[in-house]
Amino acid sequence: MCTQLYCDHWNSVLELTKASQEQGSDPLEWAIQLSSKLSSVGVSLPSLELANLLVSHICWDNNVPIAWKFLEKALALKIVHPLLVLGMLSTRVIPYRRSRPAAFRLYMELLKRYAFILKQYAPLPDDQKIMNSLDTILNFSQTFSPQANEPGVHLVQFVFSIVWQLVDASLDDEGLLQLTPENQSKWPTRPQDMDVDGHDSYGEKNNEHRDRLKTCNSVMAIELIGQFLQNKVTSRILYLARQNMSMQWGSFIQRIQLLVTNSSALRNSKVMTPEVLLRLISDKRKITSHYCQKNSLQDFHGILQSTPLDGSAGLCLGVSRSALWLPLDLLLEDAMDGYQVNTTSAIEMIAGLVKTLQAINSTTWYEIFSGLWMAALRLVQRERDPIEGPVPRLDTRMCMLLSITTLVIADLVEEEENVATDEIEGGKGSKNEVPRTRRMDLFFSVQNLSEHQSLITPPKSVIEIANQAAAKAMMFISGINVGSAYFECISVADMPMNCSGNLHHLIVEACIARNLLDTSAYFWPGYVSRRINQLPQSVPNQVSDWSLFMKGASLTPLMVNALVSTPATSLAEIEKVFEIAVNGSDDERIAAATILCGASLICGWNIQEHTVYFITRLLSPPVPVDYAGCDSYLIGYAPMLNVLLVGIAPVDCVQIFSLHGLVPQIAASLMTICEVFGSCVPNISWTLTTGEEISAHAVFSNAFALLLKLWRFNHPPVEYGVGDVPPVGSQLTPEYLLLVRNSHLVSSGNMLKDPNRRRLAKVASSSSPKPIFVDSFPKLKVWYRQHLACIASPLSGLVNGTPVYQTVDTLLNMMFTKINRGSQSVTSGSSSSSGPGSEDTYLRPKLPAWDILEAVPFVADAALMACSHGKLSPRELCTGLKDLADYLPATLATIVSYFSAEVTRGVWKQVFMNGTDWPSPAANLSNVEEQIKKILAATGVDVPSLAAGGSSPAALPLPLAAFVSLTITYKLDKASQRFLNLAGPALESLAAGCPWPCMPIVASLWTQKAKRWSDFLVFSASRTVFLHSNDAVVQLLKSCFSATLGLSGTCISSNGGVGSLLGHGFGSHFSGEISPVAPGILYLRVYRSIRDIMFLREEIVSLLMQIVKDITFTGFLSERFEKRKKVKNGMKHGHLSFAAAITKVKLAASLGASFMFLSGGLGLVQSLIKETLPSWFMSIHWSKQEGDSGAMLPLLRGYALAYLAALCGAFIWGVGSSSSASKRRPKILRCHLEFVASAVDGKISLGCDPVTWRAYVSGFLSLMVRCMPSWVIEVDVELLKRLSKGLRRWNEEELALALLGVGGVGTMGAAAELIIETDLQPFSPF
Repeated sequence: MCTQLYCDHWNSVLELTKASQEQGSDPLEWAIQLSSKLSSVGVSLPSLELANLLVSHICWDNNVPIAWKFLEKALALKIVHPLLVLGMLSTRVIPYRRSRPAAFRLYMELLKRYAFILKQYAPLPDDQKIMNSLDTILNFSQTFSPQANEPGVHLVQFVFSIVWQLVDASLDDEGLLQLTPENQSKWPTRPQDMDVDGHDSYGEKNNEHRDRLKTCNSVMAIELIGQFLQNKVTSRILYLARQNMSMQWGSFIQRIQLLVTNSSALRNSKVMTPEVLLRLISDKRKITSHYCQKNSLQDFHGILQSTPLDGSAGLCLGVSRSALWLPLDLLLEDAMDGYQVNTTSAIEMIAGLVKTLQAINSTTWYEIFSGLWMAALRLVQRERDPIEGPVPRLDTRMCMLLSITTLVIADLVEEEENVATDEIEGGKGSKNEVPRTRRMDLFFSVQNLSEHQSLITPPKSVIEIANQAAAKAMMFISGINVGSAYFECISVADMPMNCSGNLHHLIVEACIARNLLDTSAYFWPGYVSRRINQLPQSVPNQVSDWSLFMKGASLTPLMVNALVSTPATSLAEIEKVFEIAVNGSDDERIAAATILCGASLICGWNIQEHTVYFITRLLSPPVPVDYAGCDSYLIGYAPMLNVLLVGIAPVDCVQIFSLHGLVPQIAASLMTICEVFGSCVPNISWTLTTGEEISAHAVFSNAFALLLKLWRFNHPPVEYGVGDVPPVGSQLTPEYLLLVRNSHLVSSGNMLKDPNRRRLAKVASSSSPKPIFVDSFPKLKVWYRQHLACIASPLSGLVNGTPVYQTVDTLLNMMFTKINRGSQSVTSGSSSSSGPGSEDTYLRPKLPAWDILEAVPFVADAALMACSHGKLSPRELCTGLKDLADYLPATLATIVSYFSAEVTRGVWKQVFMNGTDWPSPAANLSNVEEQIKKILAATGVDVPSLAAGGSSPAALPLPLAAFVSLTITYKLDKASQRFLNLAGPALESLAAGCPWPCMPIVASLWTQKAKRWSDFLVFSASRTVFLHSNDAVVQLLKSCFSATLGLSGTCISSNGGVGSLLGHGFGSHFSGEISPVAPGILYLRVYRSIRDIMFLREEIVSLLMQIVKDITFTGFLSERFEKRKKVKNGMKHGHLSFAAAITKVKLAASLGASFMFLSGGLGLVQSLIKETLPSWFMSIHWSKQEGDSGAMLPLLRGYALAYLAALCGAFIWGVGSSSSASKRRPKILRCHLEFVASAVDGKISLGCDPVTWRAYVSGFLSLMVRCMPSWVIEVDVELLKRLSKGLRRWNEEELALALLGVGGVGTMGAAAELIIETDLQPFSPF
């Protein structure tokens, strides 16, 4: 019965419509009657059924003008919903547009009238029947895959579908649809049945008229497409589709591009042009909202862009656009610290930072590449003549410039081109569309480096290589064909013309070697001075040694020496050396290893990444094919391994491997070598080609010493951590090194798209394709556990009669044989071994190295105890320890471990360094004090007096006195250097942990030993000042901020910028004596030794707020002084003042974020965002003294904190989701934004200025939306909606929309609703 009634009233509606149509009734009168009839039977309006009835009535039995007028009046009076009607018409009319062009024209007129006034229909209907009907009509579920069933989502799908149908219809009209990858449309563009033209009843039978109408329709359809892309509302809705339906959008864009390229209708349009349509779909056009172009942080981002990049070259003095790259300068300089070895490659860290800065600063790739080149050049110029000492020198800095930086840029270029290639293979692009933006920007960035002469001037040691590069280019452009290796044989002095080269020439050669540039760069204006017609006769005609080697010359000693001193010029040369090292005879292997560790490693910058990889692979050589022994096959490689271990032991070499990210793999290889050779009884030896004889102990000691450099084994036992992150600085353990190495084996597609990770995976899998764990090295594991136990508690567990006890006794007798024959004995227990025996019994016991290392802590304890009780004199103690270290150099590491632990326990007495029992520092202690004061002069830090003890001689704790006395017995030769490189940092760390002035005393003693290391030793002692006082660290940080911002005239340069912060490095060589060191250099060399690094959170925030206050009041006073003059001249002084202030605020926040990022890493940054900032906002900071600045100070403070938080997070987590650290981001970000949302909702009381809070929230969210949209996608949808509602209460509709717009599919519906509900105006922050 109900069904019958239902049909009856819709039949009556249809009858009313037909009758009115036949009578020619007024559409308004028809609409009123219809509305009254529907209301009387309880039909709610707008009606789904009525929409379907009217459209079905027209198509096609009643395709007459009055029927269309009735439909238009129903739309105007909202009797039917336009979304439904337009959707229904699109699927009915478009397929018949050729046979019924008038109907198609009327449909497009309805689109123009109703598709662009969606706001009049807000809020959107929530009737599930209407949603389901839209889905059924336009097939949303199949076309766009399942999406959220929300009104806003269906709106986006509707608009996208309507435009797409018009695009496909236009392509089909011009025969272009078959050019699409699918070769068809997603919607019907032609009738499914035979179409008969007899249905049109008002003039369409006139073929000429029909053809004109179809032509006009084609043009109108294209203009309508452009209108959808231009209209404020629909363009934003389409941008939501672009953001969240990338696959469908890619196909849509391809179709638009076909129209742009081939459409005659587009060219006939007087409204739309191909250029305009192409610009409307350009990637550079962000139309979600005006907020993406202009937002409340416009000054934060845009003001700096008006300053030329080249405004500050040289050492980057002054606060200019170059200061945008301050974090790069700090990261590069930090990597030069020889006391720290990173497990992550510098390539990965720099590339991540480059991407972050490019996103945050909205710069072009040309700007970021130029900034990176100049930061690397400043790094080289900062230490043109570095100080003497066990620290990285110029070689490491040149590696950073010519190898690491070039590889970073090469990887970024490859990344862009690979993405384009993947899109082409996936059908989203054409072969002609591969972008080369980064490659072209690289081209211009390198070319323009010639304008910075002060930066490209080569250091003395590099001049000859630079000259050879210039000569090579000159020969090439002159048409004289000589090989690259030819220039190794000649001196530029032999050339009659000027071939003066510089670092620019070396950068070009590095780029050519990696296929970033080609030889056309040689023709750049001014690149070479002149051309020549022929090779002068004065130039010697000879073939290079590398060329001879490649032609088959044997590796004679003379040839080996030549190849060691000259770097290889190609990958093929290095590969041949590697093949000899693997397959050659024993002597050839030794020669090949020697060559690889020579100049090709140190200064073969164009092929350095290959050299370090080959050396790393040789540390895990392959098992010989014919090997059948029971011992490890590595024993047969002992001579070659020893050459490699000695060759890569220098500080610069270790840093080079670290920069290339090979530390984890080298550590795994070293653990294997140590396990094998440490278990060998030293009863066999090998003779090298030099005549030197080595044993298993020598190989083990060299490997063990190198292994220990790769983690912070010598640092204090107490490391601080926070929350759910590992303790700061405690990650470089054997377990962690292997964990990182094993991660390189991951072969997922996304991982291997990264060129750097692909290189690391290749070298890791070449040694062992399976994961390696500490359990694979039982001997090493036992030693490591003992090492940790020694740190944790005093020694115990030595039982009389055990093998360890016997080894201890044997070693003590070896060390103190002469003393034991006297009246006293030094033993491990209550009685000494006795009985007849020869002296040789204890001279060199034949014990495996691991057995000896297990006994060394007990040996050192017994010796130290004997000295403390007067059984041993200090000289005898040091002589015995030196004998032990000479017997097995690896014991030095365990001695370090034991002494460090004992000093921290504080149970040993102080001994006087009086020159009788112990060496005396008195000769130059006062001079060291004066030099320390000079070094720290720029920081304002007070240096404690070294004469605190009055006239009494200097004193040190007994373990420290013994250790320093032991180290100064070593000669400063190459053989001892690799062990001093191990002991040196340990000694400094040990002395720094003791009361002042222990470190200056140690420095004084060592200065007497090695005068050429004087500057280095005094600088090391000066750093200790900051380790004993957090107040001194805070003062140092304050000096860094003041120097960078040019707020203090006492700094090295009051201009501010990178030049003032980092200066000339350690600048004693400029004046011939010790001079003040820039505060930034001091901080970068100090922070790793600060135990409680977490205190920096509050201090940096506090300093940043103080700096903002100084900036504000400095600008405010200067503005008041100039106000009258500027007003008279009609100038807007306020904007200029704010622009200058925000520039400095941004720089201060960037410096603070950089220090957070470098100092504490993940733990410090996450603690800042999760704990420190919420606590700061809930505390009260306002005072009456800050009232004169009005809203400026609180506003700038909010912006500063927003930038600090965003930059800290971006530095650690990255702006994307590819880094491993980004996996921790969602949890911390959710926690912080939950706090923000609760505070915005009024659920949390805040103590800060409301202006500061509002500036922070809008600033932080703005940076997320504009620079880090991947962060927004990771945030919970409901949380984003809460934030959006809060922003709307603050009248921040643009930001609210932008936040939802980039929030992913989950917020797409809410964003669409906001677009049509809100009458958005162009945003103005003030």
